[in-house]
Amino acid sequence: MRKEIWFGLSILLAIVIGVFILMPAPADMTNGHLGLLMLALVVVAIMLGFPTAFTLMGMGVLFAWFAFHSTEPDLAVQRTLDLMVQRAYSVMANDVLISIPLFIFMGYLVERANLIERLFKSLHLAMANVPGSLAVATIVTCAVFATATGIVGAVVTLMGLLALPAMLKAGYSTQLSAGCITAGGCLGILIPPSVLLIVYGATAGVSVVKLYAGAFFPGIMLAGLYVGYVILIAKLRPKLAPPLPAEERIVALPAYTQAIPNAHARTALGGLVGALRMPEHRRTARSQLLVALLPALAFAAIMGLGYLVVTAPQAPQTELAAMGAGQDSDPFASSVSGGLEEPPVEGGLEEPPVEGEGAPAAAAPAAAQQATAGVVPAPAVEPVARPASRTYWIVLAAGVVLLAAFYLYFNFARLEIFKMLLGSLFPLALMILAVLGSIVFGLATPTEAAAMGAFGGLILAIAYRRFNFKLLRESAHLSTKTTAMVCWLFVGSSIFSAAFALLGGQEIINAWVLGMNLTPVEFMILAQVIIFLLGWPLEWTEIIVIFMPIFVPLLPHFNIDPLFFGLLVAMNLQTAFLSPPVAMSAFYLKGVSPPHVTLNQIFLGMLPFMGLQVLGIILLYTFPAIGMWLPQVLYK
Repeated sequence: MRKEIWFGLSILLAIVIGVFILMPAPADMTNGHLGLLMLALVVVAIMLGFPTAFTLMGMGVLFAWFAFHSTEPDLAVQRTLDLMVQRAYSVMANDVLISIPLFIFMGYLVERANLIERLFKSLHLAMANVPGSLAVATIVTCAVFATATGIVGAVVTLMGLLALPAMLKAGYSTQLSAGCITAGGCLGILIPPSVLLIVYGATAGVSVVKLYAGAFFPGIMLAGLYVGYVILIAKLRPKLAPPLPAEERIVALPAYTQAIPNAHARTALGGLVGALRMPEHRRTARSQLLVALLPALAFAAIMGLGYLVVTAPQAPQTELAAMGAGQDSDPFASSVSGGLEEPPVEGGLEEPPVEGEGAPAAAAPAAAQQATAGVVPAPAVEPVARPASRTYWIVLAAGVVLLAAFYLYFNFARLEIFKMLLGSLFPLALMILAVLGSIVFGLATPTEAAAMGAFGGLILAIAYRRFNFKLLRESAHLSTKTTAMVCWLFVGSSIFSAAFALLGGQEIINAWVLGMNLTPVEFMILAQVIIFLLGWPLEWTEIIVIFMPIFVPLLPHFNIDPLFFGLLVAMNLQTAFLSPPVAMSAFYLKGVSPPHVTLNQIFLGMLPFMGLQVLGIILLYTFPAIGMWLPQVLYK
């Protein structure tokens, strides 16, 4: 622990020395330099352990008073108090923030429904033949559970109690085991529904709906990188992740399978169809056959709905057709003839009619009125269903082939694993997809979807017989505490940002960055490196509420989309939970790990996953469509 303390103190000392070196002499300091000094003092105070929200508020009020006092000393106190009230009210009136307590409440309910043990066991058995199966099951469990709860500390702690002893007992490397748990637990702050994305959206003025749509594929990509790394390590160095022994892969079969001849070697569908002929097992066989056919029924329902969508007739266009040949083809001329015109001047001079013209000019209004009266709706056209596209039939054929291959290898052991997944993975996945789908497809606002998710968490707790008054009280209490912390952070950040702008600190930073003549690529690299380094001493909440108001105003100068920048920041802030000395995931895991697991081993295990996070940032920047394709398709 002494090394970590010295490391933190050295960073703190470096910040203080840097401030003294870079700041001008007191006689040459302007208000803008005081704004930069305020920023440095906030970072130092937070590293010393002062509460972030109240540090931001205190520094903001003090320096805002100084900014007002330098211009109008008599009104400094009044204007400072007005600023506090206005900024606090603006946070209270922000509708986006209503979804935060609901998502947090959903997370605490799901956490206490005791789903994680069932989920880990079922995934462990389902992936028994995959290299590094325990580590892969740990990452997938962390990803699903962290997505459903969004609480990094709870996921890392529970998986440290559940998965770490199992991996160590199976002979897995301590570093690899710790890295899988800590990195997998952090996926919840990137994969929607994520509180981080809500906080960034409210701070940067970006649509939370678009952020959720954009963060979906980057989150899956990052989880895929973790799984690929574990499988590669298990293949290249089997000693670090040895395969499971045969006895741990055995799945106990239910009693009714004993009456089926050669049940271990038969497919589940064939065996259950044969069991229908046995009167004593007919009822059980029917229910089990229905469970076994659920994948086929789900595929048929999805493809049936898809067929209705792709063959839906297009709405007929309603057009106005004029009777006769007197229809005016010039829209501007028709609008003028039917609009306001100058009245004729009686007895005045008029231009003589031009020879060769048809009707006289006096008859033009009457002709226009007659033509307008003759306009009638075009006859209605019966909608015709569109034929299904070739892509649909290709997808249908490929799905049928895959489904046939699935049932060819679907034996009774896999049926039991499938039933385990039905009771653990699918309820969580269904709740997550319902919440995300309603947001992304515009069926509900984030607040309404969060309320649906909280209700779904209650249903899950009741379904798994974990619901009681104590669970409800603890979940509501913890949700209130976390929400109060986030809202006070927003109030402090709003006051701090206003004081920083009043002092002119933002103008100095803008002039400094623009004076460097950076290209958009160079600016993006600089910004991400700064955020990566800030993740060492600060947490993600502090980085977003303090530094995003500084970065976001610079984005239009470099033609960078704030949505794309937010996705890069969200992926980059994964490192805030893994980088020492404030690597909270490491301390969560250390608190529940066996005594022989040291903090240095946990830090060493997190380093490869930090490298994968950097690789993910590079891939997202190189191929922006990973994050921007879905928002562009849905909201173009």
